[in-house]
Amino acid sequence: MVTQYIERKLVEKSTHHRAALKSLELGYDVEPLSHRVIILKETPQIKGMNTLIQDIDTSSEDFRFYFDRFACLLIEQALNNVHFKERTVETPEGHTYRGLTAKGEVSAVVVLRGGAAFETGLKRVIPDCRTGRLLIQSNVRTGEPELHYLKLPRDIEAHESVLLLDAQMSSGGSALMAVQVLVDHGVPQDRIVVATYSSGKVGLHRLTKVFPEITVVVGNFANDFEDRWVEKRYFRC
Repeated sequence: MVTQYIERKLVEKSTHHRAALKSLELGYDVEPLSHRVIILKETPQIKGMNTLIQDIDTSSEDFRFYFDRFACLLIEQALNNVHFKERTVETPEGHTYRGLTAKGEVSAVVVLRGGAAFETGLKRVIPDCRTGRLLIQSNVRTGEPELHYLKLPRDIEAHESVLLLDAQMSSGGSALMAVQVLVDHGVPQDRIVVATYSSGKVGLHRLTKVFPEITVVVGNFANDFEDRWVEKRYFRC
């Protein structure tokens, strides 16, 4: 009797959750994207790398090389949206340079396993960046995202900015849960910068509707609910 009651309640919860996700899609095709969504400018270099990354005939070695380059550009763009303060330094020639420095620590949280494809680029851009891990997988029966593993940097709520990295974002379910985990651990929305290689408009609409203060940096638009092909090609499995 108790088991049946628990199962019934879980089914009800799952049904309500899927209905809530579905309702977030309303207006995605007519409403403009949030001003906090930043699409990487399609320069000739970006278009050339995208051609190689998306070409089915590109070798595994070349795919990884160009995706790592692309990841560096995405992370650099994400860093343009962290909080800075003025800093004056002395140059080797004895001159004064008035520049900027991050107000505090910038850390990163990798959404496994796709986000791990960003780690080479992350180390190149921020060599000493502290990182955390999230493993979120969809339930095979309901399609709901489920949190299976969590390890965040200590005192992450005090960090000035947190980069949330994932290779692709289609429906937005995993991204919603990942951001919610950070918020639940005390990270303010306006300190979260999501970086992803590609995203569908449905996922972006859902994410920014629930969390309007976060920033999202996207390399390319993709078809909604696209298969997660990037991590398969990057990790060769």
